[in-house]
Amino acid sequence: QVQLVESGGGLVQAGGSLRLSCAASGRIFSTAIMGWFRQAPEKDREFVAGIKFSSGSTYYADSVKGRFDVSRDNAKNTVYLQMNSLKPDDTAVYYCAASNRDWRVQPARADDYDYWGQGTQVTVSS
Repeated sequence: QVQLVESGGGLVQAGGSLRLSCAASGRIFSTAIMGWFRQAPEKDREFVAGIKFSSGSTYYADSVKGRFDVSRDNAKNTVYLQMNSLKPDDTAVYYCAASNRDWRVQPARADDYDYWGQGTQVTVSS
């Protein structure tokens, strides 16, 4: 089992920045991939960014590429999502997710992940 706890959400004006954190505990394999997803009201949960825990290789949704940066601190078992140049369309509940499977592709579907945090609200005002 893996437990994930997000923090760092809040209210920010358009153009501002926020950093989300996801602290992981439990059985995290060396193959683990950590993902960030978001879900706006009445919309499907969508992929935002992912990072392979061991290598640090990253991948992003086109909608956030160049604005968001995902990173990790292996010593703290923590993954971060630095969000810059925020837009009102970025408003959503943001979720951290984990998969221990040994992926050969970059998983970007919610069904690809086995463990989820409780979510943290990000609101961007115009």
